Amino acid sequence: MRVTKRTNIAVRVLMHCAANTGRLVTKAEIAHRCNASENHLAQIINQLAQLGFLATHRGRRGGLELARPASQIRIGEVFRLLEAPVPLAECFADVDNTCPLTDACRLRVALSDAAQAFYATLDPVTLDALVCDNAALMDILAPAGACRAFRRPTDLAELRQLS
Repeated sequence: MRVTKRTNIAVRVLMHCAANTGRLVTKAEIAHRCNASENHLAQIINQLAQLGFLATHRGRRGGLELARPASQIRIGEVFRLLEAPVPLAECFADVDNTCPLTDACRLRVALSDAAQAFYATLDPVTLDALVCDNAALMDILAPAGACRAFRRPTDLAELRQLS
């Protein structure tokens, strides 16, 4: 399974906002720190706001912030909502499916099970667990430091405990 560029950038946006809790961040700031174009970011930010992950504020002193605490944003939910419109394989597409094996193929079931297992692995991971206690990430996204004490988890089990 390959994660789309849109989802990858969306998680960067959410991580940047989580790393800078307590202040509004700008699209230009995120573009600079996360190596993404402002035009592409605008579309992604709009989608994240529509999905309830971000709150946007217009005007001269505007910007964006998380719409809910990072501890309440599950990475599995983010991936599911952003990746759902993208068919995993041709046989999952409603319109462009030309595969003659679709009705009898067991690979489709296996791929569906694999995708669900992928999302299930991400479900216990919160945005907070990805950002807080991650000194290396904070050096990149928020050098002033906005999260609690920084310490890098040593493995996936410890990362899950943080969530």
